[in-house]
Amino acid sequence: MTNADFTPVDSPENQPHINVGLLGYNFMAKAHSNAYKKIPYIFWPPAARPHLRAICGRTEERVAEAARRYGYDGYYTSWEALVADPGIQLFDNCSAHHMHVEPSIAALETGKHVICEKPMALTAEDAHRMLEAARTAGTKHMCGFNYRFVPAVRLARDLIERGLLGDIYHFRTQYLQQSIHDPDRPLRRALDPAARKAGSQAILGCHAVDIARFLIGELATISALAPRFVPERRGPDNTPIPMEWDDASVCLVEFDNGAVGTIEASRVATGRSNSLRWEINGSRGSVAFDLERLNELQVYLADASVPEVVGFQDVLVTQANHPFASVWWPHGHIIGWEHAHINELNHLLEAIVHDRDVAPYGATFEDGYRAAVIAEAIEESAASGRRIDVRYGL
Repeated sequence: MTNADFTPVDSPENQPHINVGLLGYNFMAKAHSNAYKKIPYIFWPPAARPHLRAICGRTEERVAEAARRYGYDGYYTSWEALVADPGIQLFDNCSAHHMHVEPSIAALETGKHVICEKPMALTAEDAHRMLEAARTAGTKHMCGFNYRFVPAVRLARDLIERGLLGDIYHFRTQYLQQSIHDPDRPLRRALDPAARKAGSQAILGCHAVDIARFLIGELATISALAPRFVPERRGPDNTPIPMEWDDASVCLVEFDNGAVGTIEASRVATGRSNSLRWEINGSRGSVAFDLERLNELQVYLADASVPEVVGFQDVLVTQANHPFASVWWPHGHIIGWEHAHINELNHLLEAIVHDRDVAPYGATFEDGYRAAVIAEAIEESAASGRRIDVRYGL
């Protein structure tokens, strides 16, 4: 090839871009950073190119390494400095759970768009403060309920909205992990006092609750058990730490539309690494999903035309007419857990650029607030032994 054969293309710098500032440098920061880098060529042409402006964390050695690894221009060790950076348009909060509230509110007050990972806050009061700040700011806001952007989950919602399942009767879900199943294993890091109250429902169950709301509708009543199997654990230095959180929760719920269901969450489900399962039963059909087989949706439709093969069918959600399939791979070529984050963050970027609503498909701070209210209703029911009506202070 000679120079005469080479045709340069426009530099990405000449395309619209959104500068991202990200708080945190661990697991979820990696997932989000990866998503921002993939968006421009997966969702082609992109609404805007995410530009990784700055990443922030308290430990300079680690945040500097993260900045180099993920491709950020630079880093901060103070979230206040990150939020104050006038060059950042989108603030992404992937920090520890107890660090979600104040940095996100501060970012909104500077006029930035904000995405905050789940749980949005550890109390309904703090979640409501975040929602009010978002409403006042008038910018786009999203809560990181990424499972809404798994194609099989979106297909389930499409089937429900089209009435193919008929009247919804039952919803049941489990979100099970073994992250703290061993009572003798020290916690990986010291806990902020506020974080000691973050139990299975706040950390895991909020995903299950959001899926319930996303697919079925609003919860009306809750009856719950939330046991604390291990009342005291050891910190990284072997210092005893009294636990205020529950280790698991089991909830019987009733929805506004009359459906009933169960929601179970556990961080002591020995042998389960990240098991999210749910099933929905209606008058005309059912659907079921397992995160460990996230490209599949089990579907049963009662009016199937071939009676000899009536029953649940495994649908591989990769066909051209399936959600998100047009931007990914040819049919039959599956995607993974990280791709839901790419779908999710692109949805937010498009909402910013085109001034669209993040809802109903994306979770907003209102959804994060509603999840926090439900978490507190579960705690109240478990503590009192009573059925609790779900009430929002909106």
